[in-house]
Amino acid sequence: MTTAALWFGAAFIALGGRAEAAELLMFEQAGCPFCRAFDEEIAPGYPDSRAGQVAPLRRVDIHEDRRGGIAELAPAVFTPTFVLLGDDGREIGRLEGYPGRRWFYPEIETLIDRLPESGSEPSVAMPDPALPAPRP
Repeated sequence: MTTAALWFGAAFIALGGRAEAAELLMFEQAGCPFCRAFDEEIAPGYPDSRAGQVAPLRRVDIHEDRRGGIAELAPAVFTPTFVLLGDDGREIGRLEGYPGRRWFYPEIETLIDRLPESGSEPSVAMPDPALPAPRP
């Protein structure tokens, strides 16, 4: 048995037999310019970011489902709306709109820091090499 398989099995048992994890829902719609900006600026690197490792992205067409398949979730109204769900499927927080490349990760990291017992390290926003370095 591989180390990865052993780790997965231990994690599965530690979660009480649930293979659930946090996820980030993105409510979107065709023609949304802010969704398109997210797709160009953030989406390609999101899976490799700390946020993407903790909360993988799941896209939801707002015209098909405003609750992401979760009856208790308050419906999304605007696109994009990003909703962070905890391991139990409950909403941790949401970001309505896309704040741009510079502020997306700091905003999402603030939500991720609210995850109960996420076991994650303190938030460090992903630097964007296209932006100038912050001044001291």
